[in-house]
Amino acid sequence: MTKQAIGIIGGSGLYEMPGLKVIEEKRLKTPFGDPSDAYIIGELEECRVVFLSRHGRGHKISPTEINYRANIYGMKQLGVDHIISVSAVGSLREEIHPGHFVIIDQFYDRTKDRPSTFFTDGVVAHVSFADPICSNLAKKLHEACRTAGVTSHFGGTYVCMEGPAFSTRAESHSYRAMNASVIGMTNLQEAKLAREAEICFATIALSTDYDCWKEDEVVDVSKVVATVKANVENAQKVLRAVIPTVGSRSCECEKALQFAIMTSPAAIPASAKERLGLLINKYIKE
Repeated sequence: MTKQAIGIIGGSGLYEMPGLKVIEEKRLKTPFGDPSDAYIIGELEECRVVFLSRHGRGHKISPTEINYRANIYGMKQLGVDHIISVSAVGSLREEIHPGHFVIIDQFYDRTKDRPSTFFTDGVVAHVSFADPICSNLAKKLHEACRTAGVTSHFGGTYVCMEGPAFSTRAESHSYRAMNASVIGMTNLQEAKLAREAEICFATIALSTDYDCWKEDEVVDVSKVVATVKANVENAQKVLRAVIPTVGSRSCECEKALQFAIMTSPAAIPASAKERLGLLINKYIKE
C-alpha cells in the first residue's frame, strides 16, 4: 500500500460506518510482534482509511497487554500519516457530561508496565513531547464535532492509568486537583509511539461516566457500555466529517526524529537498523 492513509484506532464498531467501502483486511507481522487484530482497509469519499481495534475484536486484550508498538508500527507500514484515536474515558470535570467528547491536548502518565518507545537495544532517540497532540489535526476534529452536532470540549489533560481496575476515590480526587479533564487506559503509549513514527496524532475522548470522584458515583461497567454504544454513532459522524478534511500535512510531526536520534550511526547495531529502518533510514548516514 503506497497511498498515504488516515488511521483510526478504537473499538471494532467504528469501521461499520455508513459510506465506508471496505477493501480488505490485512494481518501484519512487525519487528515488535503482532498487532491487536487485522487492519481494516477501506475508502471513504476517496480517502484511504485504516482501522484497527486496539483491544481486538471481541475486546479480548486488556489495556496493559496491548502491543502498542506493533499497532503503531503496522500503521506506519501501511502508509498512515495521521492517526485519530477514539477512546472511552471517565470525566473528571462537572462540565464534561457523559456523552460529551473531549479533544485533548495533554497527557499525564500513570502507567508503569508498558513499553512506550521503539528506541531500545542499541539506539536511543529523544523526541519532543511537550505538545503531544498534533494541533492541526485536533482543530479539525473539533470543527468536525461542530459539523456533526456533537458537544465537544477543545483541550484538556488525559490521565492515562494502568488499569484494568478503575480508580480509587482518592486517586480520582487527586487527578481533579491536578486539573485533569478525563481518565483512560490506552492513549499515552499510542501518542508517544506515533510521535516517534512521525505520524500526526490526535484523540477523541468519549466521556462515558464521572469516574468515582462525584458523590454517589461508582463506575459500573454496565453503565459504561450503555454510554459507549450511544457514543459510537456520534463518533462515526465525527469521523465521516473529519476524514475528507485531513489532507496533506503542514506541521512538525513529520520531522519529529530529525534531531532526536542520539546514537552515532556507526554505533547502531545492524539488528537495530533492520528493526527500525522504516523509521530511521532517512536520517542515518554512515
